[in-house]
Amino acid sequence: MKIVSAIGARPQFVKAAAVTRALNSIAAIDHVLVHTGQHYDGNMSDIFFEELDIPKPAYHLGIGSATHGAQTGRMIEGIEHLLLQLMPDALLVYGDTNSTLAGALAAAKLHIPVAHVEAGLRSFNRRMPEEINRVLTDHASDFLFVPTAAAVKNLEQEGISEEKIFLVGDVMYDASLYYGAKADRESRIVQQLGLHPKQYILATIHRAENTDDRRLLESIFEGLDLAAQEMAVVVPLHPRTRDAAKRNGLTFQHARVIEPVGYLDMVMLEKHARLIITDSGGVQKEAFFYEVPCVTLRGETEWVELVDLGWNRLISPVSGTAINEGILSMIDQCGSSAFPYGNGNAAQKVADVLHRWSTAMSDKTLL
Repeated sequence: MKIVSAIGARPQFVKAAAVTRALNSIAAIDHVLVHTGQHYDGNMSDIFFEELDIPKPAYHLGIGSATHGAQTGRMIEGIEHLLLQLMPDALLVYGDTNSTLAGALAAAKLHIPVAHVEAGLRSFNRRMPEEINRVLTDHASDFLFVPTAAAVKNLEQEGISEEKIFLVGDVMYDASLYYGAKADRESRIVQQLGLHPKQYILATIHRAENTDDRRLLESIFEGLDLAAQEMAVVVPLHPRTRDAAKRNGLTFQHARVIEPVGYLDMVMLEKHARLIITDSGGVQKEAFFYEVPCVTLRGETEWVELVDLGWNRLISPVSGTAINEGILSMIDQCGSSAFPYGNGNAAQKVADVLHRWSTAMSDKTLL
């Protein structure tokens, strides 16, 4: 059985790493990684494959940055060309990026079964490009690997057949267990930055709705700077955020800006933070996995469980003062001990489902 995984952004590298280990444990599966090039900065891409202990992608499409339509269109063309060459039994896509949607559309139009890891999530905000990607990918998919019961409910309410839905748990939790231990062994970022555990706030900002709106971005900079007057705030600055800040003449006065870091260093910074501020879906969950309270600078989240459990607070970034007040209110907060994301074996469940399906299809062919 040949399976192709299409990936293009840092969170997808992590999810694909967990699934790759599981797929590689089954001798009958030939797994091929394809990198679209959506994240092409060396710090944002290459270093991840070294740290994740997985082979670098067999194919790199080198698409790079562009408008949503242009980038997605180029990805569809590149993935389609590759799928015609490889003719896999299935295509795996992950999460909610343009790479996710492009892979799903390219495969579906070639009648190649699509498997979506992290299916069923909804923010119910159609202004988010990620929400459009999630919905369209789910409705083009043949296998929907779902992390939570809430995500199952979303799919059922949209009329997706329950025979396509597989509640496997969250592959990001698998990754947090594996790489959390690895980061403890290998990362020295906290010491190198002169930080003290639980004496700093970690902030990550990258989503287009925050970086592309000057008013929101200015409020975020103001709010983080206000917080930094009370406690150290460390900001690994995403290239998109860096460019938007430069374009709008925004700088931090008190928060500490550092270059983007590798995955293991990011995990270590998360684990030892007193509070995490983010607009990233993946970082919201990693904060929860490492039992660190989180403030999410958005009006909604696809990970509604985190808010319900009290580990995450949503703050629309319309005011620097409101952001700072929200930050202060969440320091040292602990939520419920309930855990909705499975047992840390989601990736193996994904691999097992696909292997059983392939075996059943082979048996039918022999009849």
